[in-house]
Amino acid sequence: MAFDFKKEYREFYMPKNKPEIVIVPTANYVAVKGKGDPNEEGGAYQQAISVLYAVSYTLKMSYKTDHKIEGFFEYVVPPLEGFWWQDGISGADYSDKSKFNWISVIRLPDFITIADFQWAVETAAKKKKLDCSSAEFLAIDEGLCVQIMHLGPFDNEPATVAIMDTYLAQNGYVNDFCENRLHHEIYMSDARKVAPEKWRTVIRHPIKKI
Repeated sequence: MAFDFKKEYREFYMPKNKPEIVIVPTANYVAVKGKGDPNEEGGAYQQAISVLYAVSYTLKMSYKTDHKIEGFFEYVVPPLEGFWWQDGISGADYSDKSKFNWISVIRLPDFITIADFQWAVETAAKKKKLDCSSAEFLAIDEGLCVQIMHLGPFDNEPATVAIMDTYLAQNGYVNDFCENRLHHEIYMSDARKVAPEKWRTVIRHPIKKI
């Protein structure tokens, strides 16, 4: 059976709908950075998603090609994730999504090297006739965080974030946002197939002890 990150690391992908504190280890990702409204039809965000999946699935299916990856085992491509921020704004202004900066990512198994990644970028570009040059191999160390499972549309996230913030205040922690520590979302539902009121999104924030 293929290795499934969601099942093997449930503590990071399937939190309860109440805040909990976790220490997230360093992981490698295929990443695309950009700016703008994620809902813009054919916009930068949607193009980035196409690149992420093209590279991710090229790596997943590499065992059927001449490119052999040392230590490879079959796995399920992990869910889409995103790091989000707006310049000069604490929190998020959902009324103006054009101001969003984002790093969209999909996790990579540890056995994927930079050389394997570069092969996948080149191979995906040729097979899909898609410019994949925006893809980066990115290592992210999140460390100490608070997380929760948000249920419902993305625009309702502020209410869930408020629950997280109250929990931190009651337990001696504060948010620790900075250039390298950002609002993080993991998309556990396929928005194309699931009604917005049933969407499940992991919200994760960097924190520190007071």
